[in-house]
Amino acid sequence: MTVKEENFELVTETERLVIRPLKNTDYENWYKEFSNRYPSKHRHDQGKMDMSECTKDWFEGLVHKHRKLAHADTAYVFGVFRKEDGTHLGMVDFSTLEREDFQWGRLGYSIHNQYWGMGYGKEAVRKGLTIGFNDLKFHRLEAHINLDNEASINLAKSVGLKYECTREKFIFEFGEWTDNLIYYKNSIK
Repeated sequence: MTVKEENFELVTETERLVIRPLKNTDYENWYKEFSNRYPSKHRHDQGKMDMSECTKDWFEGLVHKHRKLAHADTAYVFGVFRKEDGTHLGMVDFSTLEREDFQWGRLGYSIHNQYWGMGYGKEAVRKGLTIGFNDLKFHRLEAHINLDNEASINLAKSVGLKYECTREKFIFEFGEWTDNLIYYKNSIK
């Protein structure tokens, strides 16, 4: 098996969490938790979302898309589930920026806002780093964070990511090119 195939079905656990790719059978749980989000607390919180287009068929298409991205070594999306009851809490994802001599990826993370302040984000991202380095074989992982996203900055720092630089006009969002802080970690190997 290649790295891509091995990690396509990767399931890993922490003390309180199960982290794995989404499956078609996750639809009701996934839909419920997105629907139960609180209203947005700041501009980096999507808050309540319009779920009208998120049918079961749409979700199965999303799961299929995630599988294709993983097989292509383009991106890996892992659902974060509470171990005690299977509740979908959010996600951890990776995008391949460059392989070959770099083994460089981007780390993303999101926890539904109704579960903020319970330590799930820190636990998921800490385990996500292990997945990224040990299972997906990245040497360097970066988190790209908006300048005013204090919660994400604090989370990145709390799991050992270090500030490297500010990339100016780095990503097009909020209708404009925005700056991002770059926090990174290299594998120990």
